[in-house]
Amino acid sequence: MKTENNMVISVNHISKSFGDRNVLDDVTMHVNHKEIVSVLGISGSGKTTLFNLISGVLPCNEGEIVTNSKIGYMMQKDLLMPWKTVMENIALPLILKGVDKNTANNTVHSFLEQFGLKNTENEYPNALSGGMRQRASLLRTYLFSGEILLLDEPFSSVDAITRHQLHQWLLAIYEELSLSILLITHDIEEALLLSDRIYVLSGSPASVVAEIIITDPRTGRFDGLASEERNKAREKIYSLLEGEAKESNDEVEKRRERITRKIIRKNNKEE
Repeated sequence: MKTENNMVISVNHISKSFGDRNVLDDVTMHVNHKEIVSVLGISGSGKTTLFNLISGVLPCNEGEIVTNSKIGYMMQKDLLMPWKTVMENIALPLILKGVDKNTANNTVHSFLEQFGLKNTENEYPNALSGGMRQRASLLRTYLFSGEILLLDEPFSSVDAITRHQLHQWLLAIYEELSLSILLITHDIEEALLLSDRIYVLSGSPASVVAEIIITDPRTGRFDGLASEERNKAREKIYSLLEGEAKESNDEVEKRRERITRKIIRKNNKEE
């Protein structure tokens, strides 16, 4: 189903459970055309499940997800096949669409320099740096989908310097290709650097507890100086996530106590 107006992804009151475990509860969010939106939440809050629903990997129990185009989904690992060359890996979605090999290779070749992969087409993934592998994976995702990308912690596997370089590179590509991006991250600073808006999720079952809008021009976010707006956003996010983490830990402790009591009762009965 197509979205309306400027939205490219619209998530409307979705819920998801696995058996008797409720993972997402009444989640609503959206991504506009040529916008970068981040999703932040503590570990286990259902962020990857949310992406699996948006991409169609899993069905919703309740609610509706609508998009205006095919979506590319890049998971945390680059998933490059070690026995295939860079060219073969990146061209794979085009081949699967029925594009002939020569046309697919020419299409890939036309993007290699733009994605920082010039002269790597005949290399194998193990010869690439972590940053180059991520760029190859992102190009493959882009060629599969077009302009709407779901990125699940795409830079978590690289060092801090490479991550900083990839942030700047991603913003350049985002502008050149008019991308719309929904990004999962555990890194608050990454979200503040890249995003137009940030959704903060509660613990399990996850729901949206805040939508934070960042209006600072992106060009000024890499100068090392934090604006008042981003400082306030950072404080709010930390406060929300710390509260969610405490509640999550309290629930874990309560479950442990319940299990311990059951074991003690069982042992007493057996005696």
